[in-house]
Amino acid sequence: MKQTDEYIYCQPEKFRSIVLHLISVFEREIPDLKLLFKWGIPYFYYKDKPFCYLAPNHKKGFVDAGFARGFQLKRNQEILIGEKRNTVKSLRYYDLEEIDNAVLINVIQESYALYS
Repeated sequence: MKQTDEYIYCQPEKFRSIVLHLISVFEREIPDLKLLFKWGIPYFYYKDKPFCYLAPNHKKGFVDAGFARGFQLKRNQEILIGEKRNTVKSLRYYDLEEIDNAVLINVIQESYALYS
């Protein structure tokens, strides 16, 4: 079993479901993404460059989908979370049901355009 798969399947159900759903959306939108295990979490790379990480935060109860070039994004600023980070902005999900696929896809597509 790959290290990424092992990490995902060892997560509590709540986090595992969110991460698996996010992976399916990312891979459907951009088939050329590579899911690697970097810095102890699943991390998508595009053309050998960091694209987006998926980080469960057990203490605070959410999964962060952190986009490596998040501060270059123009759309969806009202829901992208920057906090005290210089380059990453993220979509944060507390429950599987709160994932708005239309917004997620929009952010993925805008991020993808930054790599062209």
